[in-house]
Amino acid sequence: MTAPIEGFSKLSKEAKIDWIAKNYTAKPEAAKELLKKYWNSDTRVQKLHDEFIENTISNYYLPFGIAPNFLINNKLYAIPMAIEESSVVAAASRAAKFWLSRGGFQASVSGTEKVGQVHFKYNGDKEKLGRFIASLQPVFLSETTELTAKMEKRGGGIKQIELKDKSSDLANYFQLHCTFETVDAMGANFINSCLEQFAAILEREARNNSEFDENERQLEVVMSILSNYVPDCLVKAKVSCPISELNEDKGLSPEEFAEKMVQAVAIAKAEPFRAVTHNKGIMNGIDAVVLATGNDFRAVEAGIHAYAASEGRYSSLTHAEIKDDIFSFWIEIPLAVGTVGGLTSLHPLVKLALEILQNPNAKELMQIIAVAGLAQNFAALRSLVTTGIQQGHMKMHLLNMLNKLGASEEEKVALIHHFKTHTVTHSAVEEAIHNLRK
Repeated sequence: MTAPIEGFSKLSKEAKIDWIAKNYTAKPEAAKELLKKYWNSDTRVQKLHDEFIENTISNYYLPFGIAPNFLINNKLYAIPMAIEESSVVAAASRAAKFWLSRGGFQASVSGTEKVGQVHFKYNGDKEKLGRFIASLQPVFLSETTELTAKMEKRGGGIKQIELKDKSSDLANYFQLHCTFETVDAMGANFINSCLEQFAAILEREARNNSEFDENERQLEVVMSILSNYVPDCLVKAKVSCPISELNEDKGLSPEEFAEKMVQAVAIAKAEPFRAVTHNKGIMNGIDAVVLATGNDFRAVEAGIHAYAASEGRYSSLTHAEIKDDIFSFWIEIPLAVGTVGGLTSLHPLVKLALEILQNPNAKELMQIIAVAGLAQNFAALRSLVTTGIQQGHMKMHLLNMLNKLGASEEEKVALIHHFKTHTVTHSAVEEAIHNLRK
């Protein structure tokens, strides 16, 4: 059994690699060689990567792809996507091409308000607490001017500080529910810094408040933190066209195709087991763009899935309808992303991704990300209601299987041609490569 290690973070990168390879891998020399193989040859870039997180020993690469031909608000985009799953980029590209000649995607942002909270315990008169918080409003603002000055110059800042009584949910629990505008920054550090200052003011002023009794002066801040649930930071993306233009799906008439798409969305609204997979497909597109642009996909995931359950049950993030012979398909989701700060000015590929997107501001990036999610869902549902999901997915997965089986370049060419007219399964690929080698 390997003994615990003291001071691991203080070791050099080479020493960290030696220790992990020796103690946790079957073939230490091979492990060390593999880890070093993925170092960036440019030492400046590698140093940058090493300093993004703690205890870095190598780089973990994801494919960085492009889905072209996205017409969004009459502007053409090529969307960078960082993802490992086969068929995601291809599916997004097919959806973009489908809608390119049908008016493209329309997108809009209806809000950019972000939330942070100071959670505290108070055991006393609620009316006195309300008067106390009201009296602190100018203090909260005046004692955070150093934090907010630059943000306010860009058009952002603190929007509202509100007392919320949550004691019916948890004894003696109250919060300062605060809203912020962070413009083109995601704003987590800005929000958290403001909240911690509010917390310090709250405890200090409670101790000195002459209206409070001794028990009330013991007001205790539990924690101060932003929320990744941003239901008022909303973006909508939509496609629509006359039903007669839905004429590219073999085996179904445009009317049948439109009806099946509406039914598929209705099922995802009604059935949580289906909704989870339905929404996971949407997140394939969203996460890929969020990752490529250096944003926090975990925060985005958490906020969007919470929104999917905001009406009391988990449901579809997309919507579809047929009205007056027009087919419409849309998504509305909360998104908190940034185009300045964080990795956006540090990671070389993030900077390139934003350049490829024509250096969008935060609102424009929200729209692009929502469109990517909508496109991904359209492509998935289009496959599901026509040929089935496996035909396209397994063909895209074919190269992964061939690589796993050690196929040569010549064998890949032959087998890709073979499976243009044959069903792709693991056993079928194994049999085909076996026959080819005979």
